[in-house]
Amino acid sequence: MAMTSSGGSEGEVLSDINVTPLVDVMLVLLIIFIITVPVALKQIKVTLPKASNLPTQTKPEDVTITVDKNGSIYWNTSLLPNQEALKAQLRSVARDDPQPEVHIRGDSDVRYMYVGQVLVAAQQIGIRKVAFLTEPLHPGDG
Repeated sequence: MAMTSSGGSEGEVLSDINVTPLVDVMLVLLIIFIITVPVALKQIKVTLPKASNLPTQTKPEDVTITVDKNGSIYWNTSLLPNQEALKAQLRSVARDDPQPEVHIRGDSDVRYMYVGQVLVAAQQIGIRKVAFLTEPLHPGDG
């Protein structure tokens, strides 16, 4: 409240509320929202693929490389000691004509680094067909 003594009876109290500070604060908040909301919602428009799992046509000559949750690599069912052993095995099948498919089975808890190393090794050796094996989604799974 403010007290003025201009022109009226002395000691008269004005009961008007000063809303100028409130308006200033609201304008500042409005400007902040106008600037920040478009930045927070900015996304690149892309068409995302639909999830589907096609049955794999497995042939006897296909190779399955399994990466367990500890990062150990298995060639079909045989444990490989290191990356060089994996590359040697990949070189032996890369020479075949037609080249067999390489199926990578990665545990859902494995670090991506280990699966990525297998993929890079296959790419470096020249394997043309690489597939990732997954479990199919069942109805009701999120």
